[in-house]
Amino acid sequence: MTQLNAEALYAQLLPAVKGLIDASAAPVVLAGITSGGAWLAERLQRDLGLPGEAGVISSSMHRDDFAQRGLASSAQTVLPFDVNGAHVLLIDDVLYTGRTLRAVINELFDYGRPASVRLAVLVDRGGRELPIEPNVCTARADVPADRSLELARDDTGHLSFVIEPKKA
Repeated sequence: MTQLNAEALYAQLLPAVKGLIDASAAPVVLAGITSGGAWLAERLQRDLGLPGEAGVISSSMHRDDFAQRGLASSAQTVLPFDVNGAHVLLIDDVLYTGRTLRAVINELFDYGRPASVRLAVLVDRGGRELPIEPNVCTARADVPADRSLELARDDTGHLSFVIEPKKA
């Protein structure tokens, strides 16, 4: 597998997300999926000059493996906008089986009924188990099933990808 350059992929994501927002007849709000997607949404919000703050949404309360994983120590959901009637663009770093997205959509609907929900991701690694596809994707990568692909962020905000053995 070739090395994925997260910063270069972000540089492609930025105009693609701007295009989605510009093509929308109504205002679009960003919600990043913890944790990598939240970092991306925060940066997109700033780089696109969008008003307010991007939301952060967690999948932990709606996961289908909650009994095995328990409550994640990552950030919990904070949506600084009214979900009812909103056009929400979910942002994530890596799309794999679609199960995290299913949980996130359930979490989003706990806060209200959005007018629309779309998805932008940096990397799609295939392996879908649910019929979920991104509206925007900057790269596709083949990663062995026994490995995880995760976005990392250093103290300066620089993004990179880490491939590690999957945690049991």
